Amino acid sequence: MKNVQDLLNKKDNTTIYSVSPVSSVYQAIELMSEHHVGALPVLQDRSLVGIISERDYARKVILKNKSSKATRVSEIMTRHVICVSQEQQVNECVNLMLKNHIRHLVVTQEGTVVGMLSLRDLFVEIIDDQAETISHLEHYIRGET
Repeated sequence: MKNVQDLLNKKDNTTIYSVSPVSSVYQAIELMSEHHVGALPVLQDRSLVGIISERDYARKVILKNKSSKATRVSEIMTRHVICVSQEQQVNECVNLMLKNHIRHLVVTQEGTVVGMLSLRDLFVEIIDDQAETISHLEHYIRGET
């Protein structure tokens, strides 16, 4: 099983998009839409202070009839961010996400955000890994090397 760094290395786009806590929720959602991501780390002076997701927007803005242009990211962001290191295994990350009912993990190294992983990233890796294992087993059964 691969680790987080292996997954980050496979990503086509390694840019880390982020927002400030004083940004409007509208700006955050616009950035997510523009870059096809479902969550953004919230950084203040390069320090991680939260995470905002489409789920936060739906539950804390739309359902509460708030204005996304008047609401600041700091008002709805999740402050307790679950982070992983580059060395952690894919299965550990999946377990963290399932246990905490989250869909995104922030990857940090020495307190600095170095990447983001979604549940989709992890599932794609697991499926690819299983397909490779099946292929190896099929070749073994056929006596191929």
